[in-house]
Amino acid sequence: MSEDIAVKNDSRKKSDNPGNESSNQHTLRSEVTLHGVGLHTGKEVTMTMKPANPGHGIRFKRVDLPEQPVVKADVDYVVDTSRGTTIEHQGARVSTIEHTMAALVGLGVDNVLIELDGPEVPIMDGSARQFMEAIESVGVEEQEARRIVYAIDSNIHYYDPVKNVDMLAVPSNDYQITALIDFNSPVLGTQHAALRHIADFREEIGPCRTFCFLHELEYLLDNNLIKGGDLSNAIVVVDKVVASDELERLARVFNKQTISVKQEGILNNVQLHFPNEPARHKLLDVVGDLALAGHNIKAHIIASRPGHASNVEFAKKIKQYIRKNKHIADIPHYDPSQQAIYDINHIVKVLPHKFPFLFVDKIIELSDNHVVGVKNVTFNEHFFQGHFPGNPVMPGVLQIEALAQTGGILALNNISDPENYDTYFLKIDKVKFKNVVRPGDTLILKLELLSPIRRGIVEMKGTTYVGNKLATEAELVAQLIRKDKK
Repeated sequence: MSEDIAVKNDSRKKSDNPGNESSNQHTLRSEVTLHGVGLHTGKEVTMTMKPANPGHGIRFKRVDLPEQPVVKADVDYVVDTSRGTTIEHQGARVSTIEHTMAALVGLGVDNVLIELDGPEVPIMDGSARQFMEAIESVGVEEQEARRIVYAIDSNIHYYDPVKNVDMLAVPSNDYQITALIDFNSPVLGTQHAALRHIADFREEIGPCRTFCFLHELEYLLDNNLIKGGDLSNAIVVVDKVVASDELERLARVFNKQTISVKQEGILNNVQLHFPNEPARHKLLDVVGDLALAGHNIKAHIIASRPGHASNVEFAKKIKQYIRKNKHIADIPHYDPSQQAIYDINHIVKVLPHKFPFLFVDKIIELSDNHVVGVKNVTFNEHFFQGHFPGNPVMPGVLQIEALAQTGGILALNNISDPENYDTYFLKIDKVKFKNVVRPGDTLILKLELLSPIRRGIVEMKGTTYVGNKLATEAELVAQLIRKDKK
């Protein structure tokens, strides 16, 4: 299997600390390309990782399919966990994403677009090592956007009585993971591995390769399920006496002159990186799969006998917990001392509005499905001169306009070339004015996507707050239109 890394450099400043300690989001300095083979499909695949905007998250783009659909790396899109983790959205499927996801988490990369010309991420050496090396070859860049981290304040538990899988998240000041495996195997025995700080992932967990038992390998080969399998991308644990004719057959399958079994029970004299490398790889899979919850968390994860199916179910429970306790329908918290994601200088560049018709001062939260902006209302606003003189009240229509402009930031953030688009609003519905907005108020503007953006149509729910009081709410529909097609 041929594997190589192609790098496209630029002159942007490399982050001194790629996301491990920083409170800001990170992306790649520039794009980087890897070539390899899909473990299950056996097909050559080219994978290019590209920088992405704050709040973009991790997404996969199938450039080999019509319209080049994009699939968000999200637990809600997982469709298969039988031999790896597979996501699918609107007919576009991407398989074996867990090692890439783990590499991104381990190096603190929050936002990246991953382009693939096939249905499966290349297996490389069966670990996260080569993905990390690719990322490090271009570097990681800090972005002007805060990274939101949720602290777990009560235990989250998942148990599968059939597979005897037990997973627990307990409150912690850091993101820590402990993994325990027990396959009732005289070769592996009971193993455990620990990741006490994500900064240790690079050296302690990332290079650890996937593994399987010989009897599993024979089944997969007999059923043509690992067309891209090779002894260089997996550890094969020999859990039975192997006849010489079987070793000869395996040698032919893997194009080796000879295949032997080490005394320790590992096929073909593979040298383990660590005595507990299998347990460490299971921990690697936990890191990659739990990233699909879509949120950074502070918690200690204790995983007993984990697998992809249980990891995904546990990620769903974590996501549900955050939705229940920290979900975006809550009133946004505004701390003026915190750095804005986008200040007025950036907003002026993104939006076509200018004084006196620009009604957003800063953006304090931004993800792929919600945005929170701030409008400081002062008596110097031009509209107070003629609107209710002696009893200054911000016009409701201008509150809606402020929401619309904030929604434009969200809409444009979801495309790769926002400078080529403008946002036009098509419909405003279900408008309610709950409380008046007066000079001296700080208006918090929040918008959430009601559905994924399709064909440039953006449907959002908007709310404005003054302190903890709801001022305005509405549903807005906008359309993204290229500037050269107006």
